Amino acid sequence: MQTARAVPAATVVNLRDLGGIALGRDRRVRQGVLFRSGQLSELDPARDRAVAALGIRTVVDLRTADERQWAPDRLPDRARIFVADVLGDHPGVAPARLRSLLADPVEAERTLGGGRAEELFAETYRKMVLSPGAAAAYRAFLETAADPAARPLLFHCTAGKDRTGWAAAVLLMILGAPRVTVRTDFLAVNPALRAAFAPQVTKFLDGGGDPGVAAAIIEVRPRYLDVALDAMDERWGGLDGYVRNGLRVPDAVLERLREGLVVRG
Repeated sequence: MQTARAVPAATVVNLRDLGGIALGRDRRVRQGVLFRSGQLSELDPARDRAVAALGIRTVVDLRTADERQWAPDRLPDRARIFVADVLGDHPGVAPARLRSLLADPVEAERTLGGGRAEELFAETYRKMVLSPGAAAAYRAFLETAADPAARPLLFHCTAGKDRTGWAAAVLLMILGAPRVTVRTDFLAVNPALRAAFAPQVTKFLDGGGDPGVAAAIIEVRPRYLDVALDAMDERWGGLDGYVRNGLRVPDAVLERLREGLVVRG
């Protein structure tokens, strides 16, 4: 099953092109117009030719104000920034402090051991679906992605897995992807995440940290997506209710997304 294609960037973590993902009935996501990644704080536009070749016009930053201050994006040439803060209502939740969670193995065991790390992330996924602030951010993201003048567009959070993962899942479902395809693509980022966080995880484990805690922090799990989908179904009765009544995305925006991002073949 086709998932987002990894782009071999030298200075951007977890960069992927959603183009080519199958949507059913001989339809696919258009290539070269929609990308996802981790933060761009280490981007070197001058030497990262893989990124320069994408011709990014808009970067949508899903991070909190603190994250943007600690690790500001370095933008591709001629790109503009658009902030859509998903967790501004809950700035201290786990996805907004990945590296700090790995910095102290003793504290991590005290606060995250015994399965609590996975619970913490699962609860954050509920917040990403149910909180008004997250809804406003995801609506802004979708409205921006629907604008042809904004594309090619890159959207990201810190690692490109949680806030970015749900953004990609919602967009793919809007375009017609079945949930099995969404799930496959959601989980496909894990190899890149393990590689990106390998130095921090090694240090964490050398300090006596629990491998299970580390994995729950740096990876995405099937349960995380399940929690988000369940919240969507329980509150709004499925995707249509979520998009129209939860996110309040106008029908015209949905039409532009499908017209601009779906191709046959």
